[in-house]
Amino acid sequence: MPTTMTYADLKIVDGQDPTTPLQKIAILEKPYTLSLAEAEILEPSCNEVRVKVVYVGICGSDLEAFKGTRKPEFISMPARLGHEVAGIIDKVGSNVSGLEVGMRVACRYVWGAYAEYIVCKPFNVQVMPNSFPLTAISLIEILPGVIHAAELANIDSGTRVLIIGQGVSGLMLTQIISLYSPAELVVTDYKQRNLDLALEYGASSVIKIPRDEVENSPTVLKTHSEGFDVVIPCLLEGDCVADAISCCRVGGKVVMYGGIGVACRPFDFFAMHRKRAEILSTEPKRDIDMYRYFKEGISLVKDGLVRTNDYIDRIFPLDEIQQAFETRADVDNDIIHVLIQVAEEA
Repeated sequence: MPTTMTYADLKIVDGQDPTTPLQKIAILEKPYTLSLAEAEILEPSCNEVRVKVVYVGICGSDLEAFKGTRKPEFISMPARLGHEVAGIIDKVGSNVSGLEVGMRVACRYVWGAYAEYIVCKPFNVQVMPNSFPLTAISLIEILPGVIHAAELANIDSGTRVLIIGQGVSGLMLTQIISLYSPAELVVTDYKQRNLDLALEYGASSVIKIPRDEVENSPTVLKTHSEGFDVVIPCLLEGDCVADAISCCRVGGKVVMYGGIGVACRPFDFFAMHRKRAEILSTEPKRDIDMYRYFKEGISLVKDGLVRTNDYIDRIFPLDEIQQAFETRADVDNDIIHVLIQVAEEA
């Protein structure tokens, strides 16, 4: 079985024991309400490492949990969120080789990371160069799924691709898909800033969706009535998957990177059959693939082919995590991505 998201083990305490080292963590008490608590700083086992967390991004999955539209994985409220981690190895188990205290790392598949420290397996971390900015590291966490989506799409110079949505993941996908040299790479969003970035990142054209329009397909099909070979939905809402099928040509593919939220409308499976469409999920199905895509994503960022710092608009301290989530959830501002700073950079 492939490794899935691991819930970071933390023991929350009610009162301070002077003999027990404690750390601050964030708790989602109920929808739209975050608070701070204290937890023990755990020791890594002989096969684990401990990471001092410096930055954690607010992902779309965190946002869905915050709004109460999607239960956090593995848990119900009160909950701990956060998984886009940039940190520094703080302690290494006796059986772990190759990883050392002080190494800068990106973490993946660790849930509940709005905390000062997390303990995880070596599989969950990848080492970054000391020269690489920590602010740019946390978004590397999403690249294995993004690269796998591009691989599943089987893009060549004759493929016409549509990416629905240009939030954080959509902008990362645009950068990756453009490297596969498709015949056409069209993207949609309702924010002009996001579309301007997409053009800079390699989109051949953009389609601005009216803010009050629920579906993308009516606007998209006005200019692309034949549909696309590959459609990648990158919106949170589950309904975007049905929208993607509408934008797909007969015999095309929907590579389902987004659609992680609740679907509010019925899904017409007959529409999928009429289109003879394939629907593919994007998390790597084998640990070795996840490892390779993680490494490949880091190389792309290190070599300047994928940019992760352009759309980090605000950084909030952990003490202000409530305001940070409210800012990220506000659809009327121009903010694309928000980081939580848990510790000072060394």
